[in-house]
Amino acid sequence: MNGAVQPPPTPRPWLGLLAVSLGVALIVVDVTIVNVILAPVIDDLGIGSVEAQWVQESYAISFAALLLLTGRLSDALGARKVFLLGLAVFGATSLSAAVAPDGGLLILARFLQGFGAAAILPSSLALVNASFTGRARGRAFAVWGSTIGAAAAVGPLLGGRLADLSWRWAFGVNIPLVVLIAVGVLVHLDASPRVRARIDGVGGALSVAGLGLLAFALIEGRAYGWFETAEPLDLGAFTWSANPSPVFAAFVVAAVSLGLFWRRQKALGAAGGEPLVDVRLFSIGSFRSGNLVTLLVGVGEFGIIAVLPLWLQSALGYSAFETGLALVALAGGSFVASGAGFSMAASVPALLQVRIGLVLESAGLVLLGLIAGTDSAWWPIALALFVYGVGVGFATAQVTNIVLADVPAHSAGQGSGIQSAARELGSALGIALLTTLFFSTLASDLKERLDDAGFPGGQAERVSGMVTESAGSVIPSLADDPGTAGAAEPAREAMAHGLELTSYICAALLVLALAATLFVRRTTPVAADVVEEDGQGVRPG
Repeated sequence: MNGAVQPPPTPRPWLGLLAVSLGVALIVVDVTIVNVILAPVIDDLGIGSVEAQWVQESYAISFAALLLLTGRLSDALGARKVFLLGLAVFGATSLSAAVAPDGGLLILARFLQGFGAAAILPSSLALVNASFTGRARGRAFAVWGSTIGAAAAVGPLLGGRLADLSWRWAFGVNIPLVVLIAVGVLVHLDASPRVRARIDGVGGALSVAGLGLLAFALIEGRAYGWFETAEPLDLGAFTWSANPSPVFAAFVVAAVSLGLFWRRQKALGAAGGEPLVDVRLFSIGSFRSGNLVTLLVGVGEFGIIAVLPLWLQSALGYSAFETGLALVALAGGSFVASGAGFSMAASVPALLQVRIGLVLESAGLVLLGLIAGTDSAWWPIALALFVYGVGVGFATAQVTNIVLADVPAHSAGQGSGIQSAARELGSALGIALLTTLFFSTLASDLKERLDDAGFPGGQAERVSGMVTESAGSVIPSLADDPGTAGAAEPAREAMAHGLELTSYICAALLVLALAATLFVRRTTPVAADVVEEDGQGVRPG
């Protein structure tokens, strides 16, 4: 260090990391918490099933649509500024959602809330990547990654408890937390450097259209039909009821938009312009392969989270709060992985930690599939989810470390935006594929069981349709009706079989992600413009 005396490590970056991780926890919780509070929202605001669906999904669509744009803004404006702007938008829209007098304004608030989330996620990655290096970076990503897994699991528990007070508290609780997080970031993280850059407006519009329509198609495919219109799409005064389905049309427009986006970014880069996404980043082996792993991990991880609560509530009879308690085991496993990853960062490479995580995730899902039934005890469920949660904590944290390890500092925001988009699209694809598989299996398996039980063909098909359309919530009513009581147990068995198959498919997808890690290679040396002080690896402010 040329004889210069370096200042001793301080806790500032770690306190800043805590604030950033809490910000990420907020946006992840808001993905899952709405699933639990939806019933009281419907009752209170008097909305129908279509509006209820948009309350759930408008957030996820706008969230995914803006990630590439906000990633570039993190470079141009500074990651800390974009993070704080995202917090402000998230807090304001949370307040709007909490006081919404009707379904339309609640949907609008949720849609705009996704704008804030899209600013927070990639800028949080850029902040962590810029604030730490060496062993400390692995430890920091262990904390950041475990937050995502834990928050996804805690969401239903928090939602179940807050719903007992009022569904509005599920949004209102965000407001003081946003203030606390903003203060923590301002006090403990220095302003991020800015890159002098123009924002490619045309590219931004193409990326928003492409990612937004792709997310819409993946999320809504089962509802509106993949190719032919299964249910009309109502958007205000406009109704789409013709063929092909709006989902198929969205896929086509998304493919065209993203194709044009890629060509434009490639042309701008070749001409020395300023693309929204520098496609040369994909020449970095660790970045390219790491994003493939991120996509596959998203598919395998989030698909099971979408169907697991249905089995717990409909087949085992858990309440919403009990379902949230069951998922605490997943959160606990994720936090254990965070602690272990913190101590392992100095001796175990990030890639090996990802592989350990994927093996544990797959093992937990196989165990869950083996125990899935209509009378499964709580403790093997908790064990399976704990093992799975440990795997989530390792894999989710360190795959991000791998993706960003060789990305130049001036492109950290772009790299973070691309990795965030890969994660969100992977989760949307996983939810689309796995829920379609689950409900298709449920419908066919239940009809077969009812046929074997002697139900007339027409009644068997009608009951199977009722159970599938209600996602199993009608099972208690079937049990109470003497005319359909005999269908309740076959319905629970079909739900259990659907979860079993889904668990095995998710495990197979994660094994595929494990195989994809074989292609991850470091291609450039770690940047030398950082200060390592006593192994702390904290970049000076």
